[in-house]
Amino acid sequence: MAFAHSDQHPPQQPRPDDGSAPLTLKILVAGGFGSGKTTLVGAVSEIRPLRTEERITEASRGVDDLSGVERKATTTVAMDFGRITIHSGLALYLFGTPGQDRFWFLWDELAHGALGAVVLVDTRRLQDCFPAVDFFERRSIPFVVAVNCFEGSDPHSAEAVATALDLERGTPVLLCDARDRNSCKKVLIALVEHASRMHSARMLAAI
Repeated sequence: MAFAHSDQHPPQQPRPDDGSAPLTLKILVAGGFGSGKTTLVGAVSEIRPLRTEERITEASRGVDDLSGVERKATTTVAMDFGRITIHSGLALYLFGTPGQDRFWFLWDELAHGALGAVVLVDTRRLQDCFPAVDFFERRSIPFVVAVNCFEGSDPHSAEAVATALDLERGTPVLLCDARDRNSCKKVLIALVEHASRMHSARMLAAI
């Protein structure tokens, strides 16, 4: 198994003003095969991201559906890992999930202790993200849908994607570019805010 790293040089992690360690939260980056999960983690991570990628062989081409992503040469077989500091008191640990059906047994383990998830959507293969949406809805794990705006793909509004996916009311849908750090950071901030609202509502309902 190959472990690849980006060429980014990690900056020093900011410390809170009071000298205490920052709050760290676990975030999943999920979605269908080839939707851009590895790209997102690599673009936004302030450390050299850990990747578990293997080359796509002729044997795997007979198993995995490559329609729409025929040029994809590698695939994640365990997880991607990165970290981003949102501000001096909050750091996010990012875990990118594998997209192929045969690796979904890893999702339950990766989801343990997660604050929430980003479901990355490729509108060329919209059906591929249904299992991820179903996974998080069934487990009541907060998530946002991020529509990865690939070059050459047909533009779709957030409202149209929400309708097509039959999302529960209030689930945020954002347009993003998985290659752009600022775009990805906005998605992550939206997830933290959405998860915070959901957890607060659940605590009030339990009183």
